[in-house]
Amino acid sequence: MIVRAFANKLLIVAALVPLAGCIRFGAAPPPSLLTIAPQAQPAVGTMQNSATGRTIVVEVPAVPQSIAGTRVPVQATDTSIAYVKNAQWAEPPARLFARLVSDTLTVRAKMVVLSTAQSFDAPTASLGGELRTFGVDAAQRQAVVIYDASFTPAGKTNVEKQRFEARAPLSAIDAPQSGAALSQAANQVAQQVADWVAAQR
Repeated sequence: MIVRAFANKLLIVAALVPLAGCIRFGAAPPPSLLTIAPQAQPAVGTMQNSATGRTIVVEVPAVPQSIAGTRVPVQATDTSIAYVKNAQWAEPPARLFARLVSDTLTVRAKMVVLSTAQSFDAPTASLGGELRTFGVDAAQRQAVVIYDASFTPAGKTNVEKQRFEARAPLSAIDAPQSGAALSQAANQVAQQVADWVAAQR
């Protein structure tokens, strides 16, 4: 009996071995992850001083649920959303976009971007808002970025708001082209925002 029970266990284990290679917990990762290529980056060694330059805090924008994760949404119709196959951001778009805006403000607007902790005892401007769209319009075959910016000048309580939008064409809705086109549109919006902030006083 003992020998037979042991033999039965061996048969069960042997039957499960081929299945081990087929079992996957969670979705398979895409071949590569997408990120935004900034067109404006501070040069290595660039020195800045918050005592002599305009300072600003850039907040990670709020987002709708469709872009809260790392997948790339496609507006298929007015009332339906799909996702680009095998397209996934390295981190949520809101963080990528906030970092892009910070770099663009540093280079284009010559501002000193501080963290919330660094700005605690000094009057500092702040930029927040909502990243409304960061995906693909299937009907127009375009990558679309829409950002509702909220700017509060240093030492003031009033909030100024403005919507910024950029689009970039797509010849195919796939991961490489969607990533490149969204990167292009995001850079255009970041530049518009930097020019708008630089003009505020």
